[in-house]
Amino acid sequence: DRIVMLSEKLLELLREYVKQYKPKVYLFEGQNGGKYSVRSIQQIFNNAVKKVKIRKKVSVHTLRHSFASHLLDNGTDIRLIQELLGHKHLSTTQIYTHINPVSVKKIKSPFDSF
Repeated sequence: DRIVMLSEKLLELLREYVKQYKPKVYLFEGQNGGKYSVRSIQQIFNNAVKKVKIRKKVSVHTLRHSFASHLLDNGTDIRLIQELLGHKHLSTTQIYTHINPVSVKKIKSPFDSF
């Protein structure tokens, strides 16, 4: 199992979605009902990437990396990120979290506090 916090904004959008589409079993159901296949999810993602003109090579799994990196950028402790991602080893979490150069520039030298 993985843990993801659900934003109030997203919760409201999901409530509107449920009212409109009235899913039966799964929140997001395929055209004939039932769950989406992995291939269908990949295709939907790839279509969205093309639509917004992302030129980097990305995949659905990239969202997991982005989630971890954004948490780190926003000051979340890496041990908490490790728990959220369900990693046994911190070294795995470190692979997922990419350091943002903008965040690095914001770091103050300890010397400046004297």
